[in-house]
Order: sequence, then C-alpha cells, then structure tokens
Amino acid sequence: MVLKFESSMKLTRRSVLAGMAAACAAPSMARAFDIPAEPRLLSHDYMKAREHFSTHLLQKGPAPDKYEPLETPADAERVFYRSGRGGQLSLTAWVSKYKREKKLKPAVLFLHGGNAMGIGQWQPLKAYVDAGYVVMMPSLRGENGQMGIFSGFYDEVSDVLAAAERLAHLPGVDRKRVFLAGHSVGGALAMLASMSTHRFRASVPISGNPNAFRFFNRYPDDIRFDDSNPHEFEVRSAVCYAHSFKCPTLLLHASEETHFDDGQELLIKRAQAAKVSIKSDVILGNHTTQIPGAIDASMQFFRSVAA
Repeated sequence: MVLKFESSMKLTRRSVLAGMAAACAAPSMARAFDIPAEPRLLSHDYMKAREHFSTHLLQKGPAPDKYEPLETPADAERVFYRSGRGGQLSLTAWVSKYKREKKLKPAVLFLHGGNAMGIGQWQPLKAYVDAGYVVMMPSLRGENGQMGIFSGFYDEVSDVLAAAERLAHLPGVDRKRVFLAGHSVGGALAMLASMSTHRFRASVPISGNPNAFRFFNRYPDDIRFDDSNPHEFEVRSAVCYAHSFKCPTLLLHASEETHFDDGQELLIKRAQAAKVSIKSDVILGNHTTQIPGAIDASMQFFRSVAA
C-alpha cells in the first residue's frame, strides 16, 4: 500500500515536502517578508479572530499543484458539500462505502497533503474503514479544477468546517464522535480547523507546519495574500493562537523530520500553559512512509479520548 501511495503522490509537486519548515538543509529561498525568530502569541481566540478578519488576496486563481482527475475510488462514494459565502461553492468529497446500522458509527475527516487530492492519498485510509470508521476526504476550493480561489491556509479552513458538518450529518454517523486528522498541508489545516469549531471530538495533525512564516518562506510561489502584512501570516499560524484548540489534540511527525521539533515544542508549550489538552509523538519513517503508522497512532488516540 505504501508503494502505491508514493507512486501516486508524484502527481503533486510537493507531496513529500509540503509540510517542511525552512529549517531544512535546503538553501533558503528569496523572500520579501521578515521571519520572526518567535511568532507572536495573540490573545484573541482563533475562532473569534476569523469572524473579524478577511484575507487580502493580491492574486486570485486555482490551487498551485498539478492534479489528476477526481475519479472516485472503488471503495468510496462521491458526495458534494457546500462552502464559501452563501454556500456558492460546490466541492467534491470522497466518503467510504458503509452500511447504515442501528448503532451509530464514528467518523474521521481526513485532510490530504499538498494542494490537490488523489486516489493515492485515499488508499492508506482503508485502515480507518477496517476499524469501523466512516471516512471522508474533502477536496478544497481551487483544487483539482474545482470552483473557488486558493488562499493558502485561510479560506480553506472554512471548507474543512463545511465538510465536517456534511460528514456529521451523514446517515448513521455519530455526531458526537467526529474526529479530524490530516497530513502535511492537511496537518496545518487540521490545527487551524481544530481551533475554529467545537465539532471535533479529537484531532491528530500529522506533519503540519504551525508556523506560516516558515512554510511560505520555503514556498513563496504559493503566496497569494499581501505578504507586507505580518498578520496575514499570523492568521495562518497555529502557533500564534496555541490557546485556541477546541478538542484534545495529538501532534505527530516522522522521526526523520527533526525540523518540526522547535515549532511543535513552542506550540505545545503555549497550548499547555493555557490548559489545552495537547501532546505530541514521533512516528518512525519520513514524511511519506510514516503514514500507516500515523494512522494507527491516530486511532489509538481517538479510542483513548472517546472509548
């Protein structure tokens, strides 16, 4: 399964490196913005901050990654969910095939890596299905030729929240046991989404970068917003709102991703100071090969939170 996953992920230009920070060994790229040694810790709750902030996009267009057609996997159903202002965006999601039973099923909303969705990202999620979860993987605005404008870690959070509501209201799903997980870009979005709603019972971001300053320093071509305004980076940085997590959270990253250590340590330090239920763990492997182990670890965490 892992080999198929790796092969399919080659279709996106950042599938392996999307969550990596600028502290990697690769040379630093030119930038037009300053990177603070330690991003500010802001006092506002992130959910409230989103109510009063609109990102200022200087470029408007689709997500930057190359993509494959959204052909539904054989073991999934294609559904649509509404997002955006007034629900004007109709976006695709894949949901695992399941039989509706009298006993409600727990569910996992899994956010894919990179800025495009592909079947290779779906394949490892079979472990959730085998364990009895209903699984949804949503595509987000501007991805795979779909409606909407890419903003990079901001308006996409609204899509995640909308997809979560769609999942929670599927027949046979236990609305009190909707869990969240995500890998790489999806891991960063999982952090921000966990701060934006009380919907999720628990969350497991995998190799998500909590510091948007560092992420966009490595991928400046992905910047669509006004990078002269530091707050545009802050509202995309979980580390700036570390007190805002709304559910128990487990942060995971691979053993070979040591560049995540300092960012996660600062995030956890700030969150725990605010009495947030958060911890971290390391999964053997690299950015891609850790996926099966991270999924297993996420299920153990979900069961510990909602036995």
